Amino acid sequence: MNVQIFGRQDCSESRKAERWFKERRIPFQFIDLKIKGLAPRELETVAAAIGWDKLLNRESKRFLEKGLAFATPSRIPKILLEDSLLLRTPIVRNGREATLGMQPDTWLKWS
Repeated sequence: MNVQIFGRQDCSESRKAERWFKERRIPFQFIDLKIKGLAPRELETVAAAIGWDKLLNRESKRFLEKGLAFATPSRIPKILLEDSLLLRTPIVRNGREATLGMQPDTWLKWS
């Protein structure tokens, strides 16, 4: 298992996911989206598992400040590559599989 958690240190859900893996002694790599975003291929893999529209955090203050309310679905990949802080978190990835938010039942199936 090669688990990556994409999130933010100031996100309680990201910290919950991190704690879940630590408690079970499952090794993981935490990537803080404030420091480094997803690479284009990583983002494509995650989107294939989750869906582009679900990845975009439409409720965030940042989304509203950027005036993205009328962004077309075809622009979502470009928007998320340019600003990783618009991603919903946590994104937990294991190879080609990925989840959004707390999904412990799915994570248990990965081991």
